[in-house]
Amino acid sequence: MKYHKIDQNLFIKNRKKFTAQMKPNSIAIFNSNDIYPVSADSTLPFAQHRDIFYLSGVDQEESILVLFPDAPFEKYKEILFLRETNEHIAIWEGEKLTKEAAYTTSGIQSVYWLQDFHKVLKELMSYADTMYINTNEHYRANVETQTREDRFIKWWKETYPAHKVERSNPILQRLRSIKEPEEILLIQQACDITEKGFRRILGFVKPGVWEYEIEAEFAHEFLRNRSKGFAYTPIIASGNNANVLHYIENNKECKDGDLILFDVAAEYANYASDLSRTIPVNGRYTTRQREIYDAVLRCKKEAEKLLVSGNNWHDYHKEMGKIYTSELLGLGLLSKADVQNENADWPAYKKYMMHGTSHHMGLDTHDYGILTDTFTEGMVFTNEPGFYIPAEGFGIRLEDDYVIQKTGLPFNLMRNIPLEAEEIESLMNQ
Repeated sequence: MKYHKIDQNLFIKNRKKFTAQMKPNSIAIFNSNDIYPVSADSTLPFAQHRDIFYLSGVDQEESILVLFPDAPFEKYKEILFLRETNEHIAIWEGEKLTKEAAYTTSGIQSVYWLQDFHKVLKELMSYADTMYINTNEHYRANVETQTREDRFIKWWKETYPAHKVERSNPILQRLRSIKEPEEILLIQQACDITEKGFRRILGFVKPGVWEYEIEAEFAHEFLRNRSKGFAYTPIIASGNNANVLHYIENNKECKDGDLILFDVAAEYANYASDLSRTIPVNGRYTTRQREIYDAVLRCKKEAEKLLVSGNNWHDYHKEMGKIYTSELLGLGLLSKADVQNENADWPAYKKYMMHGTSHHMGLDTHDYGILTDTFTEGMVFTNEPGFYIPAEGFGIRLEDDYVIQKTGLPFNLMRNIPLEAEEIESLMNQ
């Protein structure tokens, strides 16, 4: 892995938190992701399932984690099953985890080769009453591919139909939504790498560059700082492209007078960051662009005041709707009649601000978190207001990542990344 070694104590803590919520005499099993084929002998780059990584630190394909806190024998309380490594694999694919290295990574002492899994599981199931299966229950999930976890769950239910079933995901949704200090440091590292990429492109952008050239500049800076690359598919949207919320073609020329909306950020050690900025191609905002920019920035600063312990996602977004409405009235984009006659299910401001202001962030860019839970110390949220105006040929979004504090305002993990219009213009015109 490119990233520096993570202390195993993080994963030990995470397992303790999870097993503390398991029912008596139960087992939980977590599978790594598949390596997905492209065609012929080509595959997509491997990306580890975040749940097994969160609980073990193992960042390798064909891995299984078993947790059985009430096991009758100490060696069965925590088990890792790994693909057996050998000299041939090391030569052709690179070194895989040995049993010793797996312990150093995870803090788990019982490590078996994968070929022993079914034999050991059969014994474990004779002791256990309940199995925790790990289904994807994220509110944004839309999965059409059968995963390795899905195949295991199907096989297990057919093989052990008499056992009771529980779900791991509700436990993990809450555990993963509140970050340990070590996790916040990893997210901060991802944010710091993102900052380097953004500062790099401020000196690169000028009329005539292409969106994909800017993408390449980000990729260069991310990779040279131990990131695998982008935390999500990058959006580099010049001109009217910014009004396509998930524009990812990045294949247009950036023209004098246009703005470029970036939604680009680095990952680090599987942890995401999430940044949006909007800059002028020629280094100077027009009067109208600046007017809209400052309005969006005011919305962002108001949102900071609401990302506090005790608030909740639904009330927060309702209040942000009022703030957007006020700003859009001031900009002349909405009239009083628009607001008076608005549909309560799709308020007038939604014409110019269609998406949510914040989402949980962590191991996934849209991370685990139950939206009915109150904001709690250690949660990490984005803050990303934007106004999108096709009739004027541009859209503006500004986004940073924040940690909810026990009291007071949230901590901005992207506090050092240029945001104010004057600073961006100054850096672009050095």
